Amino acid sequence: MTTVAIYSVKGGVGKTTLAVNLAWCAATLCARRTLLWDLDPQGSATWLLGDGRAHDRAGALFARDVNAAKLIAPTAFDRLDLLPADASLRDLNHQLRALDKKRRLRKLVAGLGDYDNVVLDCPPGLTETADQVIRAADLLVVPVIPSAFAQQAFATLDREFGGQVPMLPVHMMVDRRRALHAEAIARDPDWPVIPMASAVENATAQRVPVGVAAPRSPAATAFAQLWRTIEQRRG
Repeated sequence: MTTVAIYSVKGGVGKTTLAVNLAWCAATLCARRTLLWDLDPQGSATWLLGDGRAHDRAGALFARDVNAAKLIAPTAFDRLDLLPADASLRDLNHQLRALDKKRRLRKLVAGLGDYDNVVLDCPPGLTETADQVIRAADLLVVPVIPSAFAQQAFATLDREFGGQVPMLPVHMMVDRRRALHAEAIARDPDWPVIPMASAVENATAQRVPVGVAAPRSPAATAFAQLWRTIEQRRG
């Protein structure tokens, strides 16, 4: 089982968009049994792929001996399951510090069952949750939009965790017509690129992955290519 964490120090850079679409690509295009675990108390991935009901039990996985299988739910897509988030995760950082178990998330991931991939949709920030994610992940996929703030956030992340886990930075929300965006791509030409596209917004409004809403769009192609890059990395 491979654990891929979608993580950034900064919010608003497209983490959930990456997590949902990469998980769908893994399950649908590559026929991998995949679990998307939403760790963000905002629950955006849960809203996109879940049943819309509030469960208020996500935090109990960390504090008590709760079987994750009781919380995992199928999605509308074959081979793709969801471990949903809810507001009970808002105190997760405090909860993890109180537990004082540095590999709690890693242990929980290991007990999730017979999945080929676990994709973690992570909340932003340099937090106790982030430390747990670094210990649990086999690969960190880091969305970086072409802005000074996002690029500084990636530099901070690299300083904090560089060398501890493999990282794959991704140019996110790219409009090649903009000079700053073109300069960012030229500066790091080896990073994968996800374009800014109305197809992504439309898919979100429909609560489906881009590959479902607009399968022939450049955005759908970019997500599929990025997942294949991840597959190649895992060998």
